[in-house]
Amino acid sequence: MTLRESLAPFAAHLDAERGLSANTRRAYLADLEELVGALEASGCTEPATLDLERLRDWLWEGAQRGLAGASLARRSAAARAWTAWLSKRDGLEADPGARLRAPKAERRLPRVLSRGQMDGILEGLAVRAAGDDPAALRDLAVIELLYASALRVGELVGIDLAHVDATRLTVRVTGKGSRERVVPFGVPASRALQAYLDRGRPALAAASRRATSEAQRGPQAEELRVAPRETRPEPPAAGIAAHTGTEALFLNSRGARIGTRTVYGLVAGLLEGVPGSGPSGPHALRHTAATHLLDGGADLRAVQEMLGHASLGTTQIYTHVSTERLRDAYRTAHPRA
Repeated sequence: MTLRESLAPFAAHLDAERGLSANTRRAYLADLEELVGALEASGCTEPATLDLERLRDWLWEGAQRGLAGASLARRSAAARAWTAWLSKRDGLEADPGARLRAPKAERRLPRVLSRGQMDGILEGLAVRAAGDDPAALRDLAVIELLYASALRVGELVGIDLAHVDATRLTVRVTGKGSRERVVPFGVPASRALQAYLDRGRPALAAASRRATSEAQRGPQAEELRVAPRETRPEPPAAGIAAHTGTEALFLNSRGARIGTRTVYGLVAGLLEGVPGSGPSGPHALRHTAATHLLDGGADLRAVQEMLGHASLGTTQIYTHVSTERLRDAYRTAHPRA
């Protein structure tokens, strides 16, 4: 089995045994496709010819191209997982990737919005939603829930109607590593969700019904006009449930499950005019929610559980954010700073 031929069974191994999220799996396989291409270009096509120096050369080339430390760390992890699997499968004397290490990722503080900035964003969305436009009602509910529950964008778009408990004000989400958790949301998010479910989602779901009906009638449309008296069955009511995404909480303009790209575009547009540096994607709202929780006195381990972090060390970055915010406020406000 060549290195390239090993990628398909390794992908099956990731699905069956590693429990990686879909995004991590895709990233690993994309990294390994690039790695195999680089190895083939250097004349390495068999597992027996793979060595640590070739792997280090590949990481070094990525660093020269300016890849971020986090990307290099992920590439290193993908290569180590692959070579460990190859070693067991092919009975190699040693795992060539066991000692592969990537440069430590830079620990940059995330972008965090102030409470005033978040209030301004939500108030603007509420004004737009007051006209009962379905997309505006959905957008308000999306941002309220992202901020209220500190969700990842992938967790948000994966929520189904059955995952929301309106009585307990909680939502069940599936995070990294397919780990499920239940997180709370507040009364403002509850109101926005209820308005969306009452007046926004039905209108968006109607697009799904029209698409299903047209798809079923498509080839017969001309015949229907020619012979209108002929008895024909109505499109089945189950057509909505059969359409992609109709169990989803948040729908797009076609009545299908909303995608991460749509949510990225929404958040980026909202943050475009907001002062501050750093990424302008949905993760900024997650960072903001976590920091505001700690600023308000929440216990670090409670925040860890809410965010779905496997390690407390990952959550601790938000204590640094709070400290930096305190220092900035002190330098600005204290007369003897």
